[in-house]
Amino acid sequence: MPAAAALTLLLAGCAEEPKPVEKPAEEAAKPPEKAPAEAEEAKPAEEKAEAPKPKPAPKPPTKKALLNPSALRERAPDVYKVKFETSKGDIIIEVNRSWAPRGADRFYNLVKNGFYDGCKFFRVINNFIVQFGLNPDPAVSRAWQNATIRDDPVTKTNRRGTLSFATAGPNTRTTQVFINTKQGGNAFLDSQGFAPFGRVIEGMDVVDSLYAGYGEAPDQGMIRTKGNAYLEERFPKLDYIKKATIIEE
Repeated sequence: MPAAAALTLLLAGCAEEPKPVEKPAEEAAKPPEKAPAEAEEAKPAEEKAEAPKPKPAPKPPTKKALLNPSALRERAPDVYKVKFETSKGDIIIEVNRSWAPRGADRFYNLVKNGFYDGCKFFRVINNFIVQFGLNPDPAVSRAWQNATIRDDPVTKTNRRGTLSFATAGPNTRTTQVFINTKQGGNAFLDSQGFAPFGRVIEGMDVVDSLYAGYGEAPDQGMIRTKGNAYLEERFPKLDYIKKATIIEE
């Protein structure tokens, strides 16, 4: 185990249960939304109407945006959906901002700016949790390490299929998230301040199929320092998020 200074994020659970922990915490926010396009002027009757021009594709996220967490503070929609294209199949998540507003906003900004693209599911414990959220690029992980957000009140229980942020203590949420996979849920996490902000609505079978053979072995400090290079060398069978996209807002 790393020394106390490494700030290991283990979920402080019941006597026997581990907990979803993260090491240092981080924070995020989003760039302002695009203004809605204006309607085109009607053409005179005798003039041939032009075919509507296709809307320009949104600019892909850039690493530069992810290196400035303080600029990514967009308010999330009240309800939105996210698609994770993973190495095992697709997972669809519905986020409800009323459950945990700060968590929902953070997740929205991270997804919208490409933070989770390429992230490995580095902590998969059968019948407990699937944890992810350390960026493949160490420079990005460093930028978010202290970008913390304040805690949300826990308004929903950590039932199977819900998502919550991992923490290293009060008000330390950053980018790491876990999906509860235990049959019957992880209600013991509620009293520890883990506030669900969304739930898997499609693809729970994919979540259950993610590679769990390494258990707790991947070291979060090494992931932060070396990124995916460390995981690919030492834990090549880990599944990962190919792309995370907001698909409905």
